[in-house]
Amino acid sequence: MNESTLNEIEAKIHGADKISDERKRELLQLLATLKTEVGALSKTHGEQAESIAQFAKISTHEATRGKQSPELRELSVRGLQSSVEGFEKSHPHLVEIVNRISNTLSNLGI
Repeated sequence: MNESTLNEIEAKIHGADKISDERKRELLQLLATLKTEVGALSKTHGEQAESIAQFAKISTHEATRGKQSPELRELSVRGLQSSVEGFEKSHPHLVEIVNRISNTLSNLGI
């Protein structure tokens, strides 16, 4: 797994002016858990772990950019959710974390 991708997400969250401090803390906690889960997954499923990290990066970008596109935000979040399909039984905590991140990012546009 590319650790720098998840570090970029963290920096993006820290620099997002439109996100409240409370939301930032929530996202950063979820991201810390995602790092652990994706790190474990990368040992056996490297390409899938990288896809999850990349979709998380894209989703974060779409949810935090200045001029938002609700369609692109939702499309990127659906991609993030799709990236963990098939891991419900083997990595349920990963799926749960991705779903929580997806919901949080989707709700940022409201």
